[in-house]
Amino acid sequence: MSKLNRLWSSQKIRYLVIGGYNTLFGYGCFALLWWLFGQQLHYIVLLTISHILSVINAYLGYRLFVFQRKGKWLKEFFKFNLVYLGTFAINLVALPFLIEEFKLHALIAQALIIVITVLASYVIHNKMTFKKQPNTKQKIPASKKRKKTKKRNKRRKK
Repeated sequence: MSKLNRLWSSQKIRYLVIGGYNTLFGYGCFALLWWLFGQQLHYIVLLTISHILSVINAYLGYRLFVFQRKGKWLKEFFKFNLVYLGTFAINLVALPFLIEEFKLHALIAQALIIVITVLASYVIHNKMTFKKQPNTKQKIPASKKRKKTKKRNKRRKK
């Protein structure tokens, strides 16, 4: 078990595991939507729906397991979405290009695009979204400061 714990302690290994899961989840969403609605809806609509589901899933996995962040999440979620909007934009251009110009099946084209965007997203998330903040002293409410000061003064008097 200690080897497994040491492996899991590596952020890059956690990213590979969770990223692999997220990739399968996202691709699975697209494939399932394609299978269910591919004849009725354009592949860009299916891509958009699967993107929204995948981003929420990915954010939770990266936040909780890979980068292990706690606390305020709204600003971080906004930055996370910016990264994924970038990968979505790449996808919006690349998917029609691969389908229309190279005549690839939508599922094969999407698989190729995922390989590129997964690698880019790790670098960007590590440097921007989940960037470790410098150690700064947490703000302590004035009431707690007074209590700590009183306790410290009592210990000094003894």
